[in-house]
Amino acid sequence: MNPYIMALLLFGLGLGTTITFASSHWLLAWMGLEINTLAIIPLMAQHHHPRAVEATTKYFLTQATAAAMLLFASTTNAWLTGEWDIQQMSHPLPTTMITLALALKIGLAPMHSWMPEVLQGLDLTTGLILSTWQKLAPFALFLQIHPNNSAVLITLGLTSTLVGGWGGLNQTQLRKILAYSSIAHLGWMTLVLQFAPSLTLLALLTYFIMTFSAFLVFKLNKATTVNSLAISWAKTPILTSLSPLILLSLGGLPPLTGFLPKWLILQELAKQGLPLLATFAALTALLSLYFYLRLSYAMTLTMFPNNLAGSAPWRFHTPQLTLPLAISTATALLTLPLAPAAMALFAP
Repeated sequence: MNPYIMALLLFGLGLGTTITFASSHWLLAWMGLEINTLAIIPLMAQHHHPRAVEATTKYFLTQATAAAMLLFASTTNAWLTGEWDIQQMSHPLPTTMITLALALKIGLAPMHSWMPEVLQGLDLTTGLILSTWQKLAPFALFLQIHPNNSAVLITLGLTSTLVGGWGGLNQTQLRKILAYSSIAHLGWMTLVLQFAPSLTLLALLTYFIMTFSAFLVFKLNKATTVNSLAISWAKTPILTSLSPLILLSLGGLPPLTGFLPKWLILQELAKQGLPLLATFAALTALLSLYFYLRLSYAMTLTMFPNNLAGSAPWRFHTPQLTLPLAISTATALLTLPLAPAAMALFAP
């Protein structure tokens, strides 16, 4: 792709998210979301592969549906209450409709079925943008609307953690596994959204760092299936030994960074008098942990049948930039000791 066009599209992505961040009026927020969607579509279809075009079409249709629903709900709210302000949502009907529209936009279960299919059709770089940057604007709106009905958010959150764990169990494609991992993480964030919005932000931040590391590892290894992970030891031995730790951090295993948001979210749910909910969420995290363990096993504990000539690639230097990966990997593995500082900053 022409670098000027690429720069323009990336600028459009940034602009759309910034407009949504800065808006207090529903029409402006909707406009930001639309700019965001329109900017990523050419990036998704840039390789002209039939799968990429199909994924782009599916993404466009779901995002257009969610945006139309959001616009309809905000118009209904203005009709019922005379308010266009995002923070003045008082009527339960438009609030619930907007919650569901935003859930469809980010891919919360049961509106999640587009997410694995779309991610599977994209290359890893665009998939990374879709899994991280594209979640920011809807979450900015989620944090501002203060839903009256907590049952909707709890149902969405629990269903997402369950579907995200269950859906990834049988997958062999890494991008689909990462999509289900994303659904499960978003479920955790949604569970605690109405009790401690600051914890949702913390969970979102740690999810970004860990997902960034995972995508970069797979990109460096040019791996798209579980089987292709088994030969990564010949390409990048040191990175292969670190990768299981990144995956286990995504699974939320102590003493890695991924444990921090889960720990604080479970603590907050218990504080709110919801021990059953916390127990169920913790059990669904075990499902996710299983498929991360599967990937770790495939990557480090199995030796792909290989000859002497096949073990040479590690001698060559990779032309790809490895500094972002080094920084994000260190952050994804070693920041649990900052838990007291995080609690002081993000505690409600």
